[in-house]
Amino acid sequence: MIRSLTSGISGMQQFQQRLDVIGNNISNVNTSGFKSARVDFEDSFSQTIQAASPGSANTSTVAGIQIGSGVSTGAIRNQFTQGAISRTGVQTDLAVSGEGFFVVRDPLTSAEYVTRSGDFRIDQNGYLITNRGFRVQGFTDTATSKSGLSTIGDLEINMGTPPAGITPAPGATISSFAIDLEGVVTVRLSDGNEYIRGQVLMQRFQDPQALMKEGGNLYSGIGNAGPLGGAGSPTPQPPGSSGLGRIQSGAIELANVDLASEFSAMITTQRAFQASARIITTSDEILQELVNLKR
Repeated sequence: MIRSLTSGISGMQQFQQRLDVIGNNISNVNTSGFKSARVDFEDSFSQTIQAASPGSANTSTVAGIQIGSGVSTGAIRNQFTQGAISRTGVQTDLAVSGEGFFVVRDPLTSAEYVTRSGDFRIDQNGYLITNRGFRVQGFTDTATSKSGLSTIGDLEINMGTPPAGITPAPGATISSFAIDLEGVVTVRLSDGNEYIRGQVLMQRFQDPQALMKEGGNLYSGIGNAGPLGGAGSPTPQPPGSSGLGRIQSGAIELANVDLASEFSAMITTQRAFQASARIITTSDEILQELVNLKR
């Protein structure tokens, strides 16, 4: 009876955690780039009443007898499946189609994070940034072809230093820019000149479950997750290479939350919580009967 009380309590605790995860998934159904999570349960330590013994030519195997002590949470796993891509028409909105994360840097601490949320904007200095002001990382060179790109840093969308062979007219400014499927940023000047201003780079991981959510659609723990370039020197790569997906400009990736599945899981979790609570109630009633044996 005491064991059943413990099992009932563990069930209530773990199903409450699962309900917390489901609630977080549902609340982020409209969060761009959000990845839903699921709870994996595992049984707790079992008390051995009788150990199993092997059989012989004259005897049969004796089965072991064990009583479990409840349930525990084995893992809370983020599900990095592709979310739907929605067109926005905003050039700085970027969606990843396939594997990979954008790499962003905090300009104050130089700490790097990764994100699937591509709702970026351009600040007053020309940097491509997140809503928190973190700067998107990429090749920062100016060139007439992708082969001339090699310097990784904070990506800027401005005139920069025009490559050799291109001389802007006096007073020329950027009239437009475009970001292609491989993240290449091409600027077009008001005088008609056009050249590459940089390229968005991305990162992918062997074990994305090792990433840690930091809020603001950001993940930390890049070195622990097996990044491209190794844990010692993570090196982002161009989209479309090294198993990375491609970029769609003017679109964002929606959350991969399946509301139908989440509501179904919420119902079963609620019933499982009620069943665990009933175990405690039943155990209490039996204990009460034992106490009342002597009157």
